Amino acid sequence: MVPVEKALQLVDSHITSTNKIVTISVSESLGFVLANDVLSPINMPPFRQSAMDGYALGSIEEKAFSLKGEVQAGDDKDPELKKGEAIRIFTGAPVPSEAKAVIMQEKIEVNDNKVILLESVKPNANIRPAGEQIKEGEIALTKGTIINAAGIGYLATLGITHIEVYKKPSIAIITTGNELVPPGQKLKYGQIYESNSVMLSSALKTSGFADISFYKVEDEYQATRSIIEKTIKQCDVVLISGGISVGDYDFVGKALRDLQVDEIFYKVKQKPGKPLYFAQKDRTTIFALPGNPASSLSCFYVYVLPALQKTSGLQDYRLKRSTSISSSGYSKKGERAEFLKAIEKDNTVTILDGQASSMLRSFALANALVYLPEEVSEINPGDTIQIINLP
Repeated sequence: MVPVEKALQLVDSHITSTNKIVTISVSESLGFVLANDVLSPINMPPFRQSAMDGYALGSIEEKAFSLKGEVQAGDDKDPELKKGEAIRIFTGAPVPSEAKAVIMQEKIEVNDNKVILLESVKPNANIRPAGEQIKEGEIALTKGTIINAAGIGYLATLGITHIEVYKKPSIAIITTGNELVPPGQKLKYGQIYESNSVMLSSALKTSGFADISFYKVEDEYQATRSIIEKTIKQCDVVLISGGISVGDYDFVGKALRDLQVDEIFYKVKQKPGKPLYFAQKDRTTIFALPGNPASSLSCFYVYVLPALQKTSGLQDYRLKRSTSISSSGYSKKGERAEFLKAIEKDNTVTILDGQASSMLRSFALANALVYLPEEVSEINPGDTIQIINLP
């Protein structure tokens, strides 16, 4: 059994960033990491552009201008504009080459085809110069950038349709247990609803991992071994839910040993989630998670998610740790480190009721895990404690 910090170090040292690069559509790139710098193919804006609805002025010395025509957004004309003339113009429209400024419509009066300025205007006022945001050939986004919604919009404004990103891992989720049935079916005596697969897949999707396959296996050795062997060959990461303890019908550990995986550790000195298993075989990473839902999700956030993010090319892949002031008291039983579901707000953290490894209600309300190292046995109100912020 390894301590928490040792387990974290072992996971980190055995996980490497991928060198697999794929080209994908910008519209499908949310959450991916850029594998190369992206250069702008155009100036943005590509022309002098009006920043607002108003009037483009052929000079700025006069107070009255002759009105001649208008320019709308999308017009491809560049009308001649002389001194003492003005053109009605709209936000986003191309500003005539000879215009000296744009004055907003609230600062003029129009009388008998004359535009009368109510106040003076400065040169180039309300004109976005070509290339104001970025010039052709400049770096739009650098290698290592995580693509978010704004990034997708930004690349789209530059006319970019495809980018090179680091490939995200393919992930298999294997659930074990004869007692598990899908939600929606009527429960028989001794049965419970299976929740770990949908819970883990939702946690994966929330963090941008969508290449997920699902497998359900009964508590039978040969079937367990067959499914694990198949997924190791097919997927980059295998997550096994349940069956890793030492009961008579827990066959996951035996199957993994018989498949000669490289076991890195089994069991962590923590609560919940003691029977966590971490291994690798060839290029596949294997996590066997406890079957109890809260244990499974705690191990996912603390160990699995950072590993997935690292292998996907993220530089800052660890979950954010911070400190907060406890509003709660808590006494720990035993010497294991603990992860407690909690709510953190305004630098104050409240430890929730219902910390049992089988209970998800508190997890459904939590936005943080309080981390109690082995050497900490008690929390008092007002103590400064360490927390892990959940996605």
